[in-house]
Amino acid sequence: MSKLNIAVVSINQPSLNSACKLLTYLDDFNVDVYGKKDLEHNLENLITYEKIDTVLKDGWKKYDAIICILAMGIVVRKIAPLLESKATDPAIIVMSMDLSKIIPLLSGHIGGANELSDLISSRIEGCINFVSTATDQTKTFAFDMFAKKNNLEIENLKCLAKISNSLLNNKEVEVKTYESIFEKISPKKNLKLVTEQTSELCVNITPFSDDNLTLKPKVFLGIGCNRDTSFEDIEKAFFWFLDKYNLKKEQIENIASFEAKADEKGLLEFASKYNFDIKFYKEDEINSLQGEFSPSQATKFFNLKGVAEPSAILCSKYKELIIKKEVFDKKITIAGAI
Repeated sequence: MSKLNIAVVSINQPSLNSACKLLTYLDDFNVDVYGKKDLEHNLENLITYEKIDTVLKDGWKKYDAIICILAMGIVVRKIAPLLESKATDPAIIVMSMDLSKIIPLLSGHIGGANELSDLISSRIEGCINFVSTATDQTKTFAFDMFAKKNNLEIENLKCLAKISNSLLNNKEVEVKTYESIFEKISPKKNLKLVTEQTSELCVNITPFSDDNLTLKPKVFLGIGCNRDTSFEDIEKAFFWFLDKYNLKKEQIENIASFEAKADEKGLLEFASKYNFDIKFYKEDEINSLQGEFSPSQATKFFNLKGVAEPSAILCSKYKELIIKKEVFDKKITIAGAI
C-alpha cells in the first residue's frame, strides 16, 4: 500500500493504551493519534481534543483512513452527517480495545478500508478481520477494486451496485473493453468480453464515456512532427486530437516519439508545459514491434515502421493501440494507446 495518512482515535485511557500499542504496527504509515487530555501515554505527540465530533469532521478530508478504538455505535452516529460519496469518503475502521478484532466500516474498496484492515490483522497475531463486503466474502470480482489497483478513473459509480449484485446472483455481465485489459481480470466467472453492448448489464473499460459503469484507463500518445514544428502547432494538434475523440487532458498519462525528435524544441516545450515525461524510442525498439501500422513517411526517411503509432504502444501500459494515427496540418501525427 502507498504511505497513507492515518488517524487513530481513542476516547479514554484503555483505548489510548491500545492506540499506543497499535502505533507500533503502523510504523510505515504517517499516523496521528488523538486522545483526551490529562491521560497517560508514551507518545512524543498526542493530539488532544474536547469533542469527538470535531476530530472526525476535521479529519474527514485530511486523512486517508481513520481508525477508531471506540464503540461502533458512537462511530456510526458521528460519521453519519459527514457521508458524501463512496468515491471520496475516507476509510473508516473500528477496532476492539484488545486489538483482537477489526472491522472496515466504511469505504471498503475505493477508500481502502478492507485492504488496510487485512494488512493490520496480518501484523497482529490473532487479530480477526471482519469484512462485510459481499464480493470479498464470496471472492467475486469487484470492478471498483480493479479500478483502484489499475489507476482507472471511475464514472457512473451509481451503476456499481447493480453490476456487483448481478455477479453475486450468477448473472452474466458484459465487459466492453480490449483483450489486453480483459486478460488482467481475474476471476472471469460470469464475465463476457464484448466489443459492442448487447445487454443492460455491461461495464465499459475504455477511455470513452457512456451510460454504463465506466472505468477509464489512461491514454498514451505517440507524436511525430516535421523538423522545427513550433510549440504552438503541436499544442493545437494535441487539443484538436482530444476534441475529436472526446478525451480530457487529464486522461493523457504521457507522450512519446522517435529518438530523432529528441531535440525538437517545440515538442520539448510542449512536454514541459503540460508536465509530460516524454519518452523517445530507438529504431530497433520501434521496428521490433509486431503488427501492421498505418503508412508513414518515417518508413521512407528513417526506415521505421512509423513514429506516432509505435511510440504510443511502446510507452503505454497495456501495449494496445486504440486510436490510429491522425494527421494535423500535414505536419504532425498523433496516435493513442492504452
